[in-house]
Amino acid sequence: MLPTLAFDIETIPDIAGLRRLHDLPDSLPDSDVADMAFQKRRASHGHDFLPLHLHRVVAIACAMREGDHFRVWSLGEPDEDEASLLRRFFDGVDRYTPQLVSWNGGGFDLPVMHYRALVHGLSAPRYWDQGEDDRDFKWNNYISRYHSRHLDLMDLLALYQGRAAVPLDELAKLCGFPGKLGMDGSQVWGAWQAGRLPEIRDYCETDAANTYLMFLRFQRLRGLLQPQAYEAEVARVRATVERTPGEHWRAFLAAWPSPASAG
Repeated sequence: MLPTLAFDIETIPDIAGLRRLHDLPDSLPDSDVADMAFQKRRASHGHDFLPLHLHRVVAIACAMREGDHFRVWSLGEPDEDEASLLRRFFDGVDRYTPQLVSWNGGGFDLPVMHYRALVHGLSAPRYWDQGEDDRDFKWNNYISRYHSRHLDLMDLLALYQGRAAVPLDELAKLCGFPGKLGMDGSQVWGAWQAGRLPEIRDYCETDAANTYLMFLRFQRLRGLLQPQAYEAEVARVRATVERTPGEHWRAFLAAWPSPASAG
């Protein structure tokens, strides 16, 4: 069975990049640098969501089904820099050539990772292969929006219409899954400033798990998982979460009624 990797990233403003682009002194506090960027963005676009190349990746979470195993984890250690986290992700693609699954990964996660990988001078030949090295990749690669090696569930379910896209949190909850826990993307910068990177990594992991569960539901919709096989795969995820330490997983289970209790 092809390895399947659902992933999610969390980002903060690229303070060093903003200093460089705007010639800001090192003496200016990080919070002031970010506030300046937010204000400029609000003035020009009516919101403070920064351009994708000005996001710095601080967490990458993976939910991976390979062989008979499923696991969820954050790449790297909390003190690893952005380049190391990105290198780990693309090295994993080189090693496993997995089916990538995301929620808005085509609109946010992967473009951010592309820009940041360029900034750090990284190499990701398997990910970028479009048939040059492997002829199969000419017809099915990670880059094309309409190919399946990367499946952006949000984009596909909306039939590639931005106005039809829906939040992962709401649709996951409607499907009986936990949805977002603890924080959302708009709170990551504040959490980072408060030194709460472990919580950011935990939140990112639960998003990856929700994305994988939505992928299973989609596979059921497509008829690629029959009801019994679907239930077995969902049970595998639950069993993994039950034996994985962490308060975020206890909260995840508390927000996810078991089939017996739901019935």
